[in-house]
This record gives sequence, structure tokens and C-alpha cells, in this order.
Amino acid sequence: MSSRLDAWQALKADTYREFGRYQWWLVLKGFVLRRTFRPVLTLRISQKFLDYPAPVKTLLLPVARGLHRIVCHWAGMDLPWKTSMGAGLSLTHGWGLVVSPGAVIGRNVTIFHGVTLGRRDRIASDGVRTPGYPTIEDEVWIGPHAIIVGDVVIGRGSRIAGGACVFNSVPPYSIVVGNPGDIVKSNCTPDVPNQAIF
Repeated sequence: MSSRLDAWQALKADTYREFGRYQWWLVLKGFVLRRTFRPVLTLRISQKFLDYPAPVKTLLLPVARGLHRIVCHWAGMDLPWKTSMGAGLSLTHGWGLVVSPGAVIGRNVTIFHGVTLGRRDRIASDGVRTPGYPTIEDEVWIGPHAIIVGDVVIGRGSRIAGGACVFNSVPPYSIVVGNPGDIVKSNCTPDVPNQAIF
């Protein structure tokens, strides 16, 4: 997030997705009781400290990053604090989630357990390696154990079925199933419980 306001607005949207409403005490409740909410909260806090003046950032950012690493470990997921994520992220179950730091996640995205959003390299004939990372647009739903790798874009409002392996871009409002991922429906309705509008 590029500013403190953006980080706080994103946290409000994340809280709304988790509880269906936003109040500050729900943020605390989420931290104490919700294993998958803690990493989202500590990620937002870590990103918020990037905008503070150097003395404050130097003291608080390492603490926030350390806390983020601990709560990700407890939640059984790999969610780097530098990951670019839009407001309203919802992690369901979360175990085994792996997100590459180069991935970009839009607003009101739902991600289930075991999902991989990873890097895939293209290797030219001269051996030059070009890494690529997925971009997940707004209102995307990603089912359990789906794998999305490489320089692909998952279009707005799409649904990626559990276990799907996606190696190519997906148009908006599509349903993808299988390995390799195949589009089985177009013009689908997005699946966004407690959609946050901030």
C-alpha cells in the first residue's frame, strides 16, 4: 500500500469481509481468534510502517515483520509482507497457502487453503531467465489447492475451481476447472461474500 490511509482502508475492508461489518474491536477479535485474519492484519501493519519517518520505521518495521512471520508460521501459510494486495482480502482455512512476493492480488479476492500463486520462469534459447508472476484482478474466487503460476492475469470476477492448474490468462467472469485449467463457463456471477465497498 502506498499510504497510511490506503493501509487502514484496506484493513477496514479486510475486517468487513471477515465479519460482515467493520468496528475496531473486530480487528482485535480477528487477531485473537481468527488464524487466517492475523496474517492479513500483520501484513497491513507492516506495509503501513513503510510510510513512517525513518526513525519510527527503523524501530517498528522489523517488529511488525517479525510478528508477521510468526503468525504466518502459526497459520501454516507463506504470505510475504511485501505482497501487493487490494482491500478486502478473505483467506478461508489458509493451511498450505503459498503466495510469491511478486504476485499482485486485487480487491475483494477470496483465497482458499492450499492455493499457490507462484513464479514461473521463461528461459530463452540463450539461457536468459525471465520471471513471471500472476495478477489476480478484483472479485476473484480461488478454490482449494488451485495453482496459478507465471505471468498470467486472472480476470475480474472469475472463479478458479479447486485443484485447477492455471498457466494462461483467464478472461473476466470465467469459471476455470481442471489440469490444465480449462474455461467451462463465461459471464459467471462473482462469488464475493461480504463484499467490501471502500
